[in-house]
Amino acid sequence: MNTELLPRQTVAPEAVSYDAEILDALPLAVLLIAEDGAILHANPAAEELFAISRSVLAKHGLTRVVAPYSSLLTLIEQVQSSDQTLYAYGVALELPRGGGEQAVDVRAAPLHYAPSSAPGHVVLTLTHHTVAEQLNQRAQQREAGRSNAAMAATLAHEVRNPLSGIRGAAQLLESGASEGDKELARMIRDESDRIGALIDRMEVFGDTVPEAKTALNVHQLLDHVRTLAQSGFACQAEIKTVYDPSLPLVAGNRDALVQTFLNLFKNAAEALPARGGIITISTSYEHGLSVSSGGRLRVQLPIAIRIADNGVGIAEDLRDCLFEPFVTNKSSGSGLGLALVAKTVADHGGVIDVEAVEGKTIFRILLPAATGEEARA
Repeated sequence: MNTELLPRQTVAPEAVSYDAEILDALPLAVLLIAEDGAILHANPAAEELFAISRSVLAKHGLTRVVAPYSSLLTLIEQVQSSDQTLYAYGVALELPRGGGEQAVDVRAAPLHYAPSSAPGHVVLTLTHHTVAEQLNQRAQQREAGRSNAAMAATLAHEVRNPLSGIRGAAQLLESGASEGDKELARMIRDESDRIGALIDRMEVFGDTVPEAKTALNVHQLLDHVRTLAQSGFACQAEIKTVYDPSLPLVAGNRDALVQTFLNLFKNAAEALPARGGIITISTSYEHGLSVSSGGRLRVQLPIAIRIADNGVGIAEDLRDCLFEPFVTNKSSGSGLGLALVAKTVADHGGVIDVEAVEGKTIFRILLPAATGEEARA
Protein backbone atom coordinates (compact mmCIF):
# COMPACT_ATOMS: atom_id res chain seq x y z
CA MET A 1 0.00 0.00 0.00
CA ASN A 2 1.48 3.36 -1.08
CA THR A 3 0.50 6.37 1.01
CA GLU A 4 0.98 10.07 0.36
CA LEU A 5 1.00 12.59 3.20
CA LEU A 6 -0.69 15.92 2.51
CA PRO A 7 -0.38 19.11 4.58
CA ARG A 8 -3.28 19.78 6.92
CA GLN A 9 -5.92 22.14 5.57
CA THR A 10 -8.12 23.76 8.18
CA VAL A 11 -11.66 24.72 7.29
CA ALA A 12 -13.66 27.27 9.19
CA PRO A 13 -16.82 25.72 10.69
CA GLU A 14 -19.01 28.47 9.27
CA ALA A 15 -17.65 27.81 5.74
CA VAL A 16 -18.75 24.19 5.64
CA SER A 17 -22.14 22.58 6.09
CA TYR A 18 -22.53 18.81 6.37
CA ASP A 19 -25.27 17.85 3.89
CA ALA A 20 -26.07 14.14 3.53
CA GLU A 21 -27.94 14.78 0.28
CA ILE A 22 -24.78 16.06 -1.38
CA LEU A 23 -22.84 12.99 -0.26
CA ASP A 24 -25.61 10.73 -1.54
CA ALA A 25 -25.35 12.29 -5.00
CA LEU A 26 -21.64 11.54 -5.31
CA PRO A 27 -20.65 8.58 -7.56
CA LEU A 28 -17.77 7.69 -5.21
CA ALA A 29 -18.26 5.60 -2.09
CA VAL A 30 -18.16 7.86 0.99
CA LEU A 31 -18.18 6.75 4.63
CA LEU A 32 -18.12 8.90 7.75
CA ILE A 33 -16.29 6.96 10.47
CA ALA A 34 -16.39 7.77 14.18
CA GLU A 35 -13.40 7.40 16.49
CA ASP A 36 -14.62 3.98 17.70
CA GLY A 37 -15.12 2.68 14.13
CA ALA A 38 -18.87 3.27 13.99
CA ILE A 39 -20.20 4.17 10.53
CA LEU A 40 -22.16 7.40 11.00
CA HIS A 41 -23.10 7.77 7.33
CA ALA A 42 -22.77 5.76 4.10
CA ASN A 43 -23.89 7.06 0.72
CA PRO A 44 -25.56 4.84 -1.96
CA ALA A 45 -22.24 4.29 -3.75
CA ALA A 46 -20.81 2.85 -0.52
CA GLU A 47 -23.86 0.58 -0.17
CA GLU A 48 -23.22 -0.65 -3.72
CA LEU A 49 -19.50 -1.22 -3.08
CA PHE A 50 -20.03 -3.22 0.13
CA ALA A 51 -23.32 -4.78 -1.08
CA ILE A 52 -24.81 -3.86 2.31
CA SER A 53 -27.48 -1.30 3.20
CA ARG A 54 -26.46 1.75 5.20
CA SER A 55 -28.57 0.64 8.16
CA VAL A 56 -26.66 -2.66 8.36
CA LEU A 57 -23.34 -0.85 7.91
CA ALA A 58 -24.26 1.47 10.78
CA LYS A 59 -25.26 -1.48 12.94
CA HIS A 60 -22.03 -3.44 12.41
CA GLY A 61 -19.42 -0.69 12.17
CA LEU A 62 -16.31 -0.74 10.01
CA THR A 63 -14.38 -3.19 12.20
CA ARG A 64 -17.00 -5.88 11.55
CA VAL A 65 -17.48 -5.07 7.86
CA VAL A 66 -13.83 -5.40 6.78
CA ALA A 67 -11.28 -8.01 7.77
CA PRO A 68 -9.63 -7.40 11.18
CA TYR A 69 -6.19 -7.14 9.55
CA SER A 70 -7.38 -4.76 6.81
CA SER A 71 -4.96 -1.96 5.94
CA LEU A 72 -8.03 0.29 5.77
CA LEU A 73 -8.25 0.20 9.57
CA THR A 74 -4.55 1.01 9.85
CA LEU A 75 -5.01 3.96 7.51
CA ILE A 76 -7.83 5.37 9.67
CA GLU A 77 -5.68 5.05 12.80
CA GLN A 78 -2.88 6.95 11.06
CA VAL A 79 -5.24 9.76 10.09
CA GLN A 80 -6.67 9.97 13.62
CA SER A 81 -3.21 10.06 15.22
CA SER A 82 -1.61 12.49 12.74
CA ASP A 83 -4.71 14.61 11.97
CA GLN A 84 -3.55 14.66 8.34
CA THR A 85 -5.18 13.62 5.07
CA LEU A 86 -3.76 10.42 3.58
CA TYR A 87 -4.12 8.73 0.20
CA ALA A 88 -3.65 4.99 -0.28
CA TYR A 89 -3.61 3.29 -3.67
CA GLY A 90 -4.44 -0.32 -4.41
CA VAL A 91 -5.79 -1.14 -0.94
CA ALA A 92 -7.02 -4.74 -0.74
CA LEU A 93 -10.60 -4.55 0.48
CA GLU A 94 -12.08 -7.87 1.54
CA LEU A 95 -15.81 -7.60 0.99
CA PRO A 96 -18.50 -9.43 2.97
CA ARG A 97 -21.18 -11.75 1.65
CA GLY A 98 -18.82 -13.60 -0.68
CA GLY A 99 -17.90 -10.44 -2.56
CA GLY A 100 -14.26 -11.50 -2.60
CA GLU A 101 -11.36 -9.09 -2.55
CA GLN A 102 -11.29 -5.84 -4.50
CA ALA A 103 -8.58 -3.24 -4.94
CA VAL A 104 -9.64 0.32 -4.12
CA ASP A 105 -8.02 3.73 -3.97
CA VAL A 106 -8.75 5.46 -0.66
CA ARG A 107 -8.69 9.06 0.54
CA ALA A 108 -8.95 9.36 4.32
CA ALA A 109 -9.37 12.84 5.77
CA PRO A 110 -10.03 14.10 9.30
CA LEU A 111 -13.30 15.97 9.75
CA HIS A 112 -11.81 19.20 11.12
CA TYR A 113 -15.15 20.91 11.52
CA ALA A 114 -16.69 18.08 13.55
CA PRO A 115 -18.11 19.07 16.96
CA SER A 116 -15.48 19.18 19.68
CA SER A 117 -17.51 16.62 21.63
CA ALA A 118 -16.92 14.04 18.87
CA PRO A 119 -13.24 14.12 17.86
CA GLY A 120 -11.55 11.56 15.64
CA HIS A 121 -14.12 11.57 12.83
CA VAL A 122 -12.69 10.44 9.48
CA VAL A 123 -14.20 10.76 6.00
CA LEU A 124 -13.33 7.84 3.72
CA THR A 125 -13.65 8.11 -0.06
CA LEU A 126 -13.19 4.84 -1.95
CA THR A 127 -12.77 4.41 -5.70
CA HIS A 128 -12.72 1.06 -7.47
CA HIS A 129 -9.05 0.66 -8.43
CA THR A 130 -9.69 -1.27 -11.66
CA VAL A 131 -12.02 1.40 -13.02
CA ALA A 132 -9.64 4.19 -12.09
CA GLU A 133 -6.73 2.54 -13.84
CA GLN A 134 -8.83 1.73 -16.88
CA LEU A 135 -10.02 5.29 -17.30
CA ASN A 136 -6.53 6.72 -16.80
CA GLN A 137 -5.03 4.40 -19.41
CA ARG A 138 -7.85 4.61 -21.93
CA ALA A 139 -6.31 7.39 -24.03
CA GLN A 140 -2.96 5.58 -24.23
CA GLN A 141 -4.69 2.34 -25.15
CA ARG A 142 -6.56 4.03 -27.99
CA GLU A 143 -3.30 5.44 -29.35
CA ALA A 144 -1.67 2.02 -29.07
CA GLY A 145 -4.69 0.51 -30.81
CA ARG A 146 -4.30 2.90 -33.74
CA SER A 147 -0.62 2.01 -34.02
CA ASN A 148 -1.42 -1.69 -33.92
CA ALA A 149 -4.07 -1.21 -36.60
CA ALA A 150 -1.64 0.61 -38.89
CA MET A 151 1.04 -2.01 -38.29
CA ALA A 152 -1.40 -4.84 -39.01
CA ALA A 153 -2.61 -3.27 -42.26
CA THR A 154 0.93 -2.60 -43.46
CA LEU A 155 2.20 -6.05 -42.53
CA ALA A 156 -0.77 -7.79 -44.16
CA HIS A 157 -0.26 -5.88 -47.40
CA GLU A 158 3.49 -6.53 -47.53
CA VAL A 159 3.27 -10.24 -46.67
CA ARG A 160 0.27 -11.33 -48.69
CA ASN A 161 1.84 -11.00 -52.17
CA PRO A 162 5.07 -12.97 -51.51
CA LEU A 163 3.06 -15.51 -49.52
CA SER A 164 0.85 -16.14 -52.55
CA GLY A 165 3.99 -16.69 -54.63
CA ILE A 166 5.37 -19.19 -52.11
CA ARG A 167 2.11 -21.13 -52.08
CA GLY A 168 1.92 -21.18 -55.88
CA ALA A 169 5.52 -22.40 -56.15
CA ALA A 170 4.78 -25.16 -53.63
CA GLN A 171 1.82 -26.32 -55.74
CA LEU A 172 3.99 -26.46 -58.87
CA LEU A 173 6.70 -28.40 -57.03
CA GLU A 174 4.13 -30.82 -55.69
CA SER A 175 2.82 -31.70 -59.14
CA GLY A 176 6.19 -32.92 -60.42
CA ALA A 177 7.91 -34.07 -57.25
CA SER A 178 8.60 -37.51 -55.88
CA GLU A 179 6.36 -38.87 -53.13
CA GLY A 180 8.77 -37.78 -50.40
CA ASP A 181 9.13 -34.28 -51.86
CA LYS A 182 5.38 -33.97 -52.31
CA GLU A 183 4.96 -34.23 -48.58
CA LEU A 184 7.36 -31.30 -48.10
CA ALA A 185 5.57 -29.29 -50.78
CA ARG A 186 2.23 -29.97 -49.10
CA MET A 187 3.69 -28.84 -45.78
CA ILE A 188 4.83 -25.55 -47.37
CA ARG A 189 1.37 -25.06 -48.87
CA ASP A 190 -0.41 -25.82 -45.59
CA GLU A 191 1.83 -23.52 -43.59
CA SER A 192 1.29 -20.78 -46.18
CA ASP A 193 -2.47 -21.22 -45.72
CA ARG A 194 -2.06 -21.01 -41.95
CA ILE A 195 -0.08 -17.77 -42.22
CA GLY A 196 -2.67 -16.44 -44.65
CA ALA A 197 -5.45 -17.13 -42.14
CA LEU A 198 -3.44 -15.30 -39.46
CA ILE A 199 -3.06 -12.31 -41.79
CA ASP A 200 -6.81 -12.31 -42.38
CA ARG A 201 -7.34 -12.02 -38.63
CA MET A 202 -4.73 -9.27 -38.33
CA GLU A 203 -6.41 -7.24 -41.07
CA VAL A 204 -9.44 -6.89 -38.81
CA PHE A 205 -7.37 -4.51 -36.65
CA GLY A 206 -6.88 -2.23 -39.63
CA ASP A 207 -10.61 -1.96 -40.29
CA THR A 208 -11.57 1.60 -39.35
CA VAL A 209 -15.00 1.65 -41.02
CA PRO A 210 -17.63 2.00 -38.26
CA GLU A 211 -20.14 -0.84 -38.15
CA ALA A 212 -23.85 -0.09 -38.17
CA LYS A 213 -25.29 -0.07 -34.64
CA THR A 214 -28.83 -0.74 -33.54
CA ALA A 215 -30.62 -1.01 -30.20
CA LEU A 216 -30.05 -4.54 -28.88
CA ASN A 217 -31.21 -6.57 -25.91
CA VAL A 218 -27.93 -7.66 -24.34
CA HIS A 219 -29.59 -10.56 -22.52
CA GLN A 220 -30.78 -12.04 -25.80
CA LEU A 221 -27.22 -11.80 -27.14
CA LEU A 222 -25.77 -13.44 -24.05
CA ASP A 223 -28.36 -16.23 -24.11
CA HIS A 224 -27.55 -16.88 -27.78
CA VAL A 225 -23.83 -17.11 -27.02
CA ARG A 226 -24.52 -19.31 -23.99
CA THR A 227 -26.46 -21.74 -26.21
CA LEU A 228 -23.59 -21.86 -28.70
CA ALA A 229 -21.08 -22.45 -25.90
CA GLN A 230 -23.09 -25.20 -24.22
CA SER A 231 -23.49 -26.95 -27.58
CA GLY A 232 -19.74 -27.01 -28.15
CA PHE A 233 -16.62 -25.95 -26.29
CA ALA A 234 -18.34 -25.39 -22.91
CA CYS A 235 -20.52 -28.51 -22.90
CA GLN A 236 -18.91 -29.76 -19.67
CA ALA A 237 -19.22 -26.45 -17.81
CA GLU A 238 -22.01 -25.15 -15.63
CA ILE A 239 -23.16 -21.75 -16.89
CA LYS A 240 -25.03 -19.51 -14.46
CA THR A 241 -26.82 -16.25 -15.28
CA VAL A 242 -27.59 -13.34 -12.97
CA TYR A 243 -29.41 -10.74 -15.06
CA ASP A 244 -30.76 -7.32 -14.18
CA PRO A 245 -34.16 -7.38 -15.93
CA SER A 246 -34.44 -3.57 -15.87
CA LEU A 247 -31.35 -3.11 -18.05
CA PRO A 248 -31.96 -0.78 -21.03
CA LEU A 249 -31.08 -1.67 -24.61
CA VAL A 250 -27.44 -1.39 -25.65
CA ALA A 251 -26.17 0.40 -28.74
CA GLY A 252 -24.17 -2.08 -30.80
CA ASN A 253 -23.54 -4.23 -33.83
CA ARG A 254 -25.06 -7.66 -33.21
CA ASP A 255 -22.50 -9.78 -35.08
CA ALA A 256 -19.54 -7.95 -33.54
CA LEU A 257 -20.88 -8.26 -30.00
CA VAL A 258 -21.77 -11.94 -30.45
CA GLN A 259 -18.19 -12.62 -31.56
CA THR A 260 -16.86 -10.60 -28.63
CA PHE A 261 -18.88 -12.51 -26.03
CA LEU A 262 -18.06 -15.79 -27.79
CA ASN A 263 -14.32 -15.07 -27.46
CA LEU A 264 -14.72 -14.33 -23.74
CA PHE A 265 -16.81 -17.48 -23.21
CA LYS A 266 -14.20 -19.55 -25.02
CA ASN A 267 -11.37 -18.11 -22.92
CA ALA A 268 -13.34 -18.83 -19.76
CA ALA A 269 -14.14 -22.41 -20.86
CA GLU A 270 -10.50 -23.16 -21.71
CA ALA A 271 -9.40 -21.99 -18.24
CA LEU A 272 -11.87 -24.17 -16.32
CA PRO A 273 -10.83 -27.23 -14.32
CA ALA A 274 -11.73 -30.68 -15.66
CA ARG A 275 -14.49 -30.97 -13.05
CA GLY A 276 -16.58 -28.34 -11.28
CA GLY A 277 -16.05 -25.64 -13.88
CA ILE A 278 -18.47 -22.71 -13.57
CA ILE A 279 -18.97 -19.73 -15.85
CA THR A 280 -21.13 -16.94 -14.40
CA ILE A 281 -22.69 -14.25 -16.58
CA SER A 282 -24.10 -11.23 -14.79
CA THR A 283 -25.45 -7.85 -15.86
CA SER A 284 -26.11 -4.69 -13.87
CA TYR A 285 -26.79 -0.99 -14.24
CA GLU A 286 -23.95 1.10 -12.80
CA HIS A 287 -24.45 4.79 -12.16
CA GLY A 288 -21.91 7.54 -12.37
CA LEU A 289 -19.28 6.11 -14.74
CA SER A 290 -18.47 8.08 -17.87
CA VAL A 291 -15.50 8.48 -20.21
CA SER A 292 -14.32 11.23 -22.53
CA SER A 293 -15.19 10.78 -26.17
CA GLY A 294 -13.53 13.59 -28.04
CA GLY A 295 -13.41 17.18 -26.84
CA ARG A 296 -15.50 17.80 -23.75
CA LEU A 297 -18.17 15.24 -24.61
CA ARG A 298 -18.53 12.55 -21.95
CA VAL A 299 -20.26 9.26 -22.65
CA GLN A 300 -22.11 7.43 -19.90
CA LEU A 301 -21.34 3.70 -19.62
CA PRO A 302 -24.09 2.33 -17.39
CA ILE A 303 -24.45 -1.18 -18.83
CA ALA A 304 -22.09 -3.64 -17.13
CA ILE A 305 -21.62 -7.22 -18.32
CA ARG A 306 -19.42 -9.56 -16.29
CA ILE A 307 -18.18 -12.98 -17.42
CA ALA A 308 -16.51 -14.84 -14.54
CA ASP A 309 -14.92 -18.28 -14.31
CA ASN A 310 -13.35 -20.37 -11.56
CA GLY A 311 -10.43 -21.44 -13.73
CA VAL A 312 -6.66 -21.22 -13.45
CA GLY A 313 -6.58 -17.44 -13.49
CA ILE A 314 -4.21 -15.06 -15.28
CA ALA A 315 -0.47 -14.92 -14.77
CA GLU A 316 0.61 -11.76 -12.95
CA ASP A 317 3.02 -10.73 -15.72
CA LEU A 318 0.24 -10.84 -18.37
CA ARG A 319 -2.42 -8.74 -16.65
CA ASP A 320 -1.13 -5.33 -17.73
CA CYS A 321 -0.78 -6.32 -21.39
CA LEU A 322 -3.56 -8.87 -21.71
CA PHE A 323 -5.45 -6.98 -24.43
CA GLU A 324 -2.42 -6.38 -26.64
CA PRO A 325 -1.97 -8.43 -29.84
CA PHE A 326 0.11 -11.63 -29.64
CA VAL A 327 -0.05 -11.79 -25.84
CA THR A 328 -1.12 -15.26 -24.68
CA ASN A 329 -0.26 -18.00 -22.21
CA LYS A 330 -1.59 -20.75 -24.48
CA SER A 331 0.91 -22.89 -26.33
CA SER A 332 -1.34 -23.04 -29.41
CA GLY A 333 -2.88 -19.56 -29.17
CA SER A 334 -2.22 -16.64 -31.51
CA GLY A 335 -2.89 -13.96 -28.88
CA LEU A 336 -5.35 -12.08 -31.10
CA GLY A 337 -8.64 -13.05 -29.45
CA LEU A 338 -8.61 -10.63 -26.51
CA ALA A 339 -6.98 -7.91 -28.62
CA LEU A 340 -9.92 -8.17 -31.02
CA VAL A 341 -12.33 -8.11 -28.07
CA ALA A 342 -10.73 -4.88 -26.80
CA LYS A 343 -10.92 -3.31 -30.27
CA THR A 344 -14.60 -4.20 -30.68
CA VAL A 345 -15.48 -2.83 -27.24
CA ALA A 346 -13.56 0.39 -28.00
CA ASP A 347 -15.36 0.66 -31.36
CA HIS A 348 -18.63 0.56 -29.39
CA GLY A 349 -17.44 3.40 -27.16
CA GLY A 350 -17.02 1.08 -24.18
CA VAL A 351 -14.39 -0.10 -21.75
CA ILE A 352 -13.21 -3.60 -20.84
CA ASP A 353 -11.15 -4.57 -17.83
CA VAL A 354 -10.22 -7.76 -16.02
CA GLU A 355 -10.06 -8.58 -12.34
CA ALA A 356 -8.25 -11.66 -11.08
CA VAL A 357 -8.96 -12.63 -7.48
CA GLU A 358 -8.26 -15.91 -5.77
CA GLY A 359 -10.13 -18.67 -7.57
CA LYS A 360 -11.93 -16.35 -9.98
CA THR A 361 -11.28 -14.33 -13.15
CA ILE A 362 -13.82 -11.65 -14.08
CA PHE A 363 -13.96 -9.82 -17.42
CA ARG A 364 -16.15 -6.72 -17.24
CA ILE A 365 -17.48 -4.81 -20.24
CA LEU A 366 -19.05 -1.37 -19.81
CA LEU A 367 -21.18 -0.14 -22.72
CA PRO A 368 -23.38 2.89 -23.46
CA ALA A 369 -27.13 2.54 -23.61
CA ALA A 370 -28.96 2.90 -26.90
CA THR A 371 -30.28 6.32 -27.85
CA GLY A 372 -33.25 7.20 -30.03
CA GLU A 373 -30.92 7.28 -33.06
CA GLU A 374 -29.94 3.60 -32.69
CA ALA A 375 -33.55 2.60 -31.99
CA ARG A 376 -34.59 4.11 -35.35
CA ALA A 377 -31.78 2.33 -37.26
